[in-house]
Amino acid sequence: MELQAEQLQANYDELISYIEKYIESPRKEKVLDFYKQHEDRLILLPAAHKAAYHSAFAGGYVFHVNNVIKNALVSLDVWRRAGSNLVDITLDNVVFCALNHDLGKMGTKDEDSVYPSQDKWRKENLGELYKFNTNLAYMTVPDRSLFLLQEAGIPMSQDEFIAIKTHDGLYDEANTPYFKSFIPENRFRTPLALIIHEADMRAARIEWEQQYLPTIGKGNLAKPNNKRTFNSNNNKSKALSSVKSAGLILNCVFALVL
Repeated sequence: MELQAEQLQANYDELISYIEKYIESPRKEKVLDFYKQHEDRLILLPAAHKAAYHSAFAGGYVFHVNNVIKNALVSLDVWRRAGSNLVDITLDNVVFCALNHDLGKMGTKDEDSVYPSQDKWRKENLGELYKFNTNLAYMTVPDRSLFLLQEAGIPMSQDEFIAIKTHDGLYDEANTPYFKSFIPENRFRTPLALIIHEADMRAARIEWEQQYLPTIGKGNLAKPNNKRTFNSNNNKSKALSSVKSAGLILNCVFALVL
């Protein structure tokens, strides 16, 4: 998938709108400050480094997070209509966890976790569109997400901490004690973690159905395009007029020059 500058900015504005609508004060102000401070980086961040994974294109991170938020709100409604006791879960809890579940993919507050690959062979043969920043100490994505939030002084509840930490479900063996406990007292006290895991899974699955499923059996697997370009130089002014991110403007102008 290739997102134009207008769509990149619109997606980020949508993300900010969820914070403004659902996150409660005084936490809202700290979350807004964090996402506005790092806008120039997050707006272009991919959600994955390989073409076969979900949202592996410039802007894919925000694209995926927005979809997870929307799916989390759907899941919350499903659990409510099914009769689940949601007295201890708020819209704030759900949107906060969906918003920040993959925040660790950003890297640190100073360095990106990935960079566009310059290795033509690895891109064409392995689908590795991005390479990892080996300057960063290894951390799992959920652990880095939680670290970034605490580093920024953004508070969270125990339930939110567990939901972010375990959002990968049983794809991460470290989550087995949470998801496969046969001791009633050890099970999730609320379905928040399950709601976030469901939303993440469904968002990735629907993207796969839309982007990849139609290509199966037709030769080549479609690969998301991570180029930051416009359709033509003629719409340069129109595209840039809707962009507020200074970093995005510089990247787009650079792409046009090339």
